[in-house]
Amino acid sequence: MTEHSKIADEFQKVGKEGFEAAVHSFGDANKGFQAIVAEMTDYSKKAFEDGTRAFQKLASAKSVEQAVEIQSQYVKKAFEAHIAELTKLGEMYVSLAQNAFKPMAR
Repeated sequence: MTEHSKIADEFQKVGKEGFEAAVHSFGDANKGFQAIVAEMTDYSKKAFEDGTRAFQKLASAKSVEQAVEIQSQYVKKAFEAHIAELTKLGEMYVSLAQNAFKPMAR
């Protein structure tokens, strides 16, 4: 086997490994994005349902004080849920990036 053949074989091997790593990386990224989209969809649905329930409670309030209390509870709950969701999505994006680039690092 000549030196050129060895170099060509090694180049082909490296190219194949790089291609396989890229395909694996894209697959991992796709799975990660699907999980993020599913999470965002679930959160949006839950937030809409919570808002609807709060509006129904607000519509049935007997006094201004009761209405303010209902609205305050809703805002506090919505804020806490939003912060928790942002934290969860941040962790999901970090995990996505780590998993997507693992094959390329090898």
